[in-house]
Amino acid sequence: MPSTTVTVGSSIGLHARPAALIAEAVAEAGVDVTLAVADQEPVDAGSALMIMTLGATKGTEVTVESEDQATLDKIVALVESDLDA
Repeated sequence: MPSTTVTVGSSIGLHARPAALIAEAVAEAGVDVTLAVADQEPVDAGSALMIMTLGATKGTEVTVESEDQATLDKIVALVESDLDA
């Protein structure tokens, strides 16, 4: 499955608001997407709660994985963005 590793851009990390925006985008895409940080199991990016369990703060490297390249690119852009701005 294609994957890309990116750095979290949100100033407070992947907390409630950024996690909800990412989960919403995954739901709209209708394809499986996972997020993972080092030494942890990947989580379903369609669940804001699961995204928050990663504990990803600003600057954390996150691996985004999906079979659909367009969706992968969209989620990568969201993770890299400051969704708190």
